[in-house]
Amino acid sequence: MVPIYLDYNATTPIDPIVVNAMMPFLKHNFGNPSSSHWFGIITRKAVAHARKQIADLINCDPEEIVFTSGGTEANNYAIRGYAFANRNKGNHIITSVIEHPAVIEVCKYLEKHDFKVTYLPVDRTGMISVNSLKKSITKDTILISIMHANNEVGTLQPISEIGDIAYERGICFHADAAQSLGKIPVDVSNMNVDLLSIAGHKIYAPKGIGALYVKQGIKLGKLIFGAKQESNYRAGTENVLEIVGLGKACEIAKQDITKNYNHMKTMRDKLWNGLTSIIPDIRLNGHPEERLPNTLNVSFLNMNDFFQLSLFLEVAASAGAACHSNRAALSHVLEAMNVPVEYAKGTIRFSTGRMTTSKEIDCAVKKIVDIYSTQVR
Repeated sequence: MVPIYLDYNATTPIDPIVVNAMMPFLKHNFGNPSSSHWFGIITRKAVAHARKQIADLINCDPEEIVFTSGGTEANNYAIRGYAFANRNKGNHIITSVIEHPAVIEVCKYLEKHDFKVTYLPVDRTGMISVNSLKKSITKDTILISIMHANNEVGTLQPISEIGDIAYERGICFHADAAQSLGKIPVDVSNMNVDLLSIAGHKIYAPKGIGALYVKQGIKLGKLIFGAKQESNYRAGTENVLEIVGLGKACEIAKQDITKNYNHMKTMRDKLWNGLTSIIPDIRLNGHPEERLPNTLNVSFLNMNDFFQLSLFLEVAASAGAACHSNRAALSHVLEAMNVPVEYAKGTIRFSTGRMTTSKEIDCAVKKIVDIYSTQVR
């Protein structure tokens, strides 16, 4: 029997409409977008259209979109690209302790190359302090990188406030929006961000495609050397098939944002209410209100790995961030939030999606309760 899928923060299935949009570029429209003949014109127009679809979703100019291989590359390029291209202005970067490894590891790398990094702590809900951020700024601060929404607990950061602070001080501001895009409104103008990372496989597009918003006037070093694709940032023939998919996924996300938000939140809250009505000593991790509508990170008291393994045979969820869930160590996010060990070791992240049904939630609640009951006997 196939488990109930409640791990949409890890990855999403490709929307059938997205698949249909991609099919012509898998079967017939194979031309190189750099070619001047008819075959190239078809694919070049498709890439331009996808760029506009993404720009429309986040409210920017199409020329400010650079295609990447995914969110990890977008984060790497944003942080490394800006740091090395602007080190004459300073060498200090501010981020948080709960960032995705695609940000944390880049910052650690930069520390080995004479950059200084401040890792802001978070409170028990997973939120940073704006005042702490202000106090961390020095004359050498050139970049602030704070995720829009945490991938594990879903907590939303005060991005617009941070953006205003960065703008007033002339500091570049990067936000990782891999988890938030398509779930809540993402407007780069309102957020006052200079760089924003996008991951296709989080919004019902294929894996292996993403994008980086680069505000006009922001200086980045060249990512890949070769020809002059992607505004001379990233050389190489464009991945037309998946670019088309990402564009279509962004179009769908924009037109259905309110409907999808309400549905995912309804399914998430139904799951939470079902669990709390039966299971005692269950803990919610993350901000109770300022949180992604689809994310439910909960801890079961004094549970072990066997509980999680048994659960995952019935319900597809995550024991932490899916990118590093095979490790035995506790999540760095839960540690930063000071979640007690007796709870942290029994943590499960459930995340609902557009395809989640009420029947699936009812079934998931029953399976989770049954498995929990066998463990506490």
